[in-house]
Amino acid sequence: MAQRGSTRWGVAFRLSSVATLCILTAGCSGGDFGRTRADMLNDDMHRWVGAEATASVGIFPSNYQLTEYERALRDFAYPLIEPPHSRPAWKSVFGDYQVIASPWRQKVTFDRTAYGRLLIDEPHRAHTSRYAQLMDDVRNDMTQFETFRYTAMKVLALDQKRNAALRYVSELSPRERADAVARMEENALIMQWVQQCLHRRVASYRWALERLVLHGPDNMAADADRLIGGLEAMAGKDELAPAGRGVALSVRG
Repeated sequence: MAQRGSTRWGVAFRLSSVATLCILTAGCSGGDFGRTRADMLNDDMHRWVGAEATASVGIFPSNYQLTEYERALRDFAYPLIEPPHSRPAWKSVFGDYQVIASPWRQKVTFDRTAYGRLLIDEPHRAHTSRYAQLMDDVRNDMTQFETFRYTAMKVLALDQKRNAALRYVSELSPRERADAVARMEENALIMQWVQQCLHRRVASYRWALERLVLHGPDNMAADADRLIGGLEAMAGKDELAPAGRGVALSVRG
């Protein structure tokens, strides 16, 4: 009897846990009656990245459909242009999807202290966990940028072929030429956007590390500094700097 009662209690507990999880996820999904919002499932959900980049500098976006690599370029760009730790981790899955303004459109000065202040203010059991969190964020950026970089190199190679084809396509209309050129500029701006955001992240991470050393000196600071230097080196490469349009941004704040 004791075993049967224990079994019934275990089943009831599991059912209760599942029900609670369903309620929580339904409340965070952003759709009606707990359904996932349609825009979260759209293959072109990040198409706006290119349109925002071009519109912010006064260029009309291309009317061409996205290629597989161009779609991937925008997908991989989003987590890098989103500010680090801009929302709790659980919102990365269940939270409302946010459209981000292009850096060329922003009117406020970049605040490189925001990440560090959030990291320091968050409750931690030990000060070393803050160093660990910082290093995890930097490593994550480096991994994500490598994926973005691989896709960007593919897009650059294909855009070179597209640019060369403009001289040989028969009866090329002005609209077709304009759309082709606009797509190449759009792709270039996305790459420039990501690199600018990487420079901003480096500035944010350095500010945070300096404050962590003040709050709680630790030998982990040297490892964190080396990681940040590695990310800075990746951001400084000009291989993803085609002749796109845009303006240089300051990382001071």
